[in-house]
Amino acid sequence: MSQPFRTEKGGRIDRGDQLTFMFDGEQMQGHKGDTLASALLANGVHLVGRSFKYHRPRGIVTAGSEEPNALVGIYRKGDQTPNLRATQVELYQGLEAISQNRFPSLSFDVGAVNDLLSPLFPAGFYYKTFMWPKSFWDRVYEPIIRAAAGLGRPPKNPDHDSYGNIYEHCDVLIAGSGPAGLAAALAAAETGAKVILCDEQAQFGGSLLSEANATIDGKAAGDWVSGTIAKLSAMDNVTLLNRTTAFGYFAHNYIALAERVTEHMSDPDPKLPRERLWQVRAKEVVIASGAIERPMVFPENDRPGILLADAGRTYLNRYGVKVGHKVVVATACDSAWQAAFDLNDHGVEVAAICDMRETPPESLVSIAKARGIRVEAGCVVTGTLGRKRIKAALIGRLMTSGQVASGGQIDCDALLMSGGWTPTVSLYSQSRGKVVWDQDKGAYVPGVSVQKERSVGGAKGLYGLQATLEDGYAAGEQAAKAATGKSAAVTRAVASGGEAGSGGTLGAIPHDRNPARVKAFVDYQNDVTAKDVKLAVREGMQSIEHIKRYTTTGMATDQGRLSNMNALQIASGALERPVTQVGLTTFRLPYTPTSFGLFAGVSRGDFFDPVRKTPSHEWAVENGGVFEDVGQWKRTWYFPKSGEDMHAAVARECKMVRETVGLFDASTLGKIEVVGPDAAEFLERMYTNPWKKLAPGRCRYGLLLNDAGFIVDDGVMGRLAEDRFHITTTTGGAPNVFATMEDYLQTEWPDLDVWITSTTEQYAVAAVQGPKAREVIAPFIEGIDLSAEKLPHMSVRECTFAGVPCRLFRISFTGELGFEINVPKRHGKMMWETLAKEIEKHNGVPYGTETMHVLRAEKGFIIVGQDTDGTVTPHDAGMSWAIGKKKHDFVGKRGLERPDLVAEGRKQLVGLLTKDPKVKLEEGAQITSRGAPKTGTPAEGHVTSSYYSPALDRNIALAIVKNGQALEGKTLYVPMPDGSIEVEVTSPVFYDKEGARLNV
Repeated sequence: MSQPFRTEKGGRIDRGDQLTFMFDGEQMQGHKGDTLASALLANGVHLVGRSFKYHRPRGIVTAGSEEPNALVGIYRKGDQTPNLRATQVELYQGLEAISQNRFPSLSFDVGAVNDLLSPLFPAGFYYKTFMWPKSFWDRVYEPIIRAAAGLGRPPKNPDHDSYGNIYEHCDVLIAGSGPAGLAAALAAAETGAKVILCDEQAQFGGSLLSEANATIDGKAAGDWVSGTIAKLSAMDNVTLLNRTTAFGYFAHNYIALAERVTEHMSDPDPKLPRERLWQVRAKEVVIASGAIERPMVFPENDRPGILLADAGRTYLNRYGVKVGHKVVVATACDSAWQAAFDLNDHGVEVAAICDMRETPPESLVSIAKARGIRVEAGCVVTGTLGRKRIKAALIGRLMTSGQVASGGQIDCDALLMSGGWTPTVSLYSQSRGKVVWDQDKGAYVPGVSVQKERSVGGAKGLYGLQATLEDGYAAGEQAAKAATGKSAAVTRAVASGGEAGSGGTLGAIPHDRNPARVKAFVDYQNDVTAKDVKLAVREGMQSIEHIKRYTTTGMATDQGRLSNMNALQIASGALERPVTQVGLTTFRLPYTPTSFGLFAGVSRGDFFDPVRKTPSHEWAVENGGVFEDVGQWKRTWYFPKSGEDMHAAVARECKMVRETVGLFDASTLGKIEVVGPDAAEFLERMYTNPWKKLAPGRCRYGLLLNDAGFIVDDGVMGRLAEDRFHITTTTGGAPNVFATMEDYLQTEWPDLDVWITSTTEQYAVAAVQGPKAREVIAPFIEGIDLSAEKLPHMSVRECTFAGVPCRLFRISFTGELGFEINVPKRHGKMMWETLAKEIEKHNGVPYGTETMHVLRAEKGFIIVGQDTDGTVTPHDAGMSWAIGKKKHDFVGKRGLERPDLVAEGRKQLVGLLTKDPKVKLEEGAQITSRGAPKTGTPAEGHVTSSYYSPALDRNIALAIVKNGQALEGKTLYVPMPDGSIEVEVTSPVFYDKEGARLNV
């Protein structure tokens, strides 16, 4: 099949590599280096989709990621990916694409009846239509709206592809590889700074790839780009990321990049991810995102065959594609004239250049006349003819009165338009920088930087090739100097051609048509017209944010990069206010639509919620263990023997731990290594307890609060050396504790010489608890004395267990003599099986989490998150002893001083004993001061933990109760459906209150 709109030569495509692809079931041909959009245009296809609201025929408008119309579905691995921009889809052999939002076909769409009925669907019609009757909303309106909403069809099958994730740091990140971005990269890289250069396009070079006449250092622009990229590629300190969009700018120069790794391949390596998420922390950022050409808002400006002038030039010079055989150029600025001249050089008939300026630059007019191109100054397009493709442009002459006089029509098969240029300030806006209005440029430009960034070139409204290069070099040097303190002499390139033009227009173009009967589109994707914006103003919308939501202008996939400025000007005129008083909508991330798969990464299927197993897992399975889920961990709940239910098994396990010995897998506890000269000072600030005087080899219980003064975690900390601590946390709290430590270390106390490392996965832990615990471990521990004198309670030693390195803690969560053995995880199974055999010799038992809960409750040890609820302070928990009285500060100290946290009436931790020892309280049950309270009576507290205690042969409970510590010995009530249960308030410590069993 021929490509009737392909030029005979030129472009950056590989003409020797011909590719076959399908669009809506029709086979077509293109070349390597094409996008789907350029290949469709080469085949003479301008109609590529239907608009969302009116189902009007739509064609390709741009050549970049801001494309509003050419959204297509791409078949891949037996399923369809919807809403990809044809301008970004790279052509490959066998690509299969379909158009969207049409039925039954693209050329004949029954939904086009909406266009005829458009007077019934003005802006905001749904706000006023779907209100009555109220009962219709659920049964009629919402189902219809949901069925009509959306573009494209979602995939039917699970995503077959994989996605990668990389964390990276750099000195300078440069977003955009046009002339400014390349110059900045060269300047920064020459200093030795670590540089990342990313660009969303397949090839680096930006606008230079479409430049046919300018030269840099005497070379064609494209050749200079190739040489520059080769130079940067050879530098070890430079990372080049093409096909990579900087889609999010977060706090502290944290930039998110989306890299399309295999999207452009017909047969990708299955080992490679489809996309890769780069999470980059950059010391300095250079935004070189360029500028976007604005459409012109005139009647019927949405017909297929109407494109931006720069897009027409890009398709010609980069892809070797003529957008038409007979073209009209409508403009208000100089840059569109060069597009006309380039097309003319390739044999395209330029029927006319219609410049709405009364006196366009004489130099351009002279060139046009010398080429035989008709020039119409002071002329505007007032409409177009054609349906599925433009056939003619209607023109009119601007009169001094502001009116427009009809000027006839010009036949054409394509129309290129240019209303000027708008700096791409999206990333700058995401950085929380505030844009400012530049009256001379007629656009918003970046203002004062909030983060360590700088916008360059077109992104800040600077045009002209030489000026852009110079700005890029300066920005790269400044960024590198700020990041590294180094500078270097950089040879700066000199450009010839590519001069900055002038001119531009905003808002709707005046015309002589009936405004009630024509549509001049502002937002192509959402079918928002100029009269829709004016209607919103008449309906009372004055803020641009309200106008945006009322009309949906600026809510397309380009986030208003094509439509915002024109919409602002139209609203400004309707409100009779300056543009600066109308406001500006927010540019939110992502910069372009980003796949969910990229964010999910490997967190899908089994990896969405991974099952984590302890070293004893397989042994527990073989020995009849019953499991429960604790966070992501599979933990043994209890070990029943034949005929035992859970209560019998737990009672047996508790009895054996108290009488002989028990073995428990504590590997799930969070473990963090805190190391450095300031390690003790760091813990002094993080935890409530004092740490500086803790001797090496000793342990201490630690309590962690949040800023408000509430308990969020606890654990035992062992000091291994003057500059090293082994920290334990709760199983579920480990990630949050580590993140909190990192947060304070990086943002509050960066002066501290300390570093932290998560070691949860590095150690397997076995807790041996009970009177015979020392006898059980003694045969395997070498290098230390296990006696109570040499290894007292709350001690830690480094030694060996069965010949492998070991950290031995003498600590207890049961109230019995206890040891926790930490060995490298790879030895965990060996450790567990060795100890399991040994405890059997001593009539001991392995025990699970339920037994652990009972044993600790008998001793009054809390579990954070069960006996605390996010509002419990150390005082409330009866743990004032854990607060260092002489400490100057710690996290939560000021929170604890709040009047409401020291006031009377706070709920406090207590023990509860039911009058009938056989009655077990329900966890979560409410507690009242009266036996039969009236409905609505506030509860005094609630039960947090409730168990049968084999040691006491009765049921016990922990609770938080209003003024609970002052109520010891008093009677309270627990209302239940079949009557209230009497309980006595006691100390939360039920067993061995003196702690004698710990110190044997």
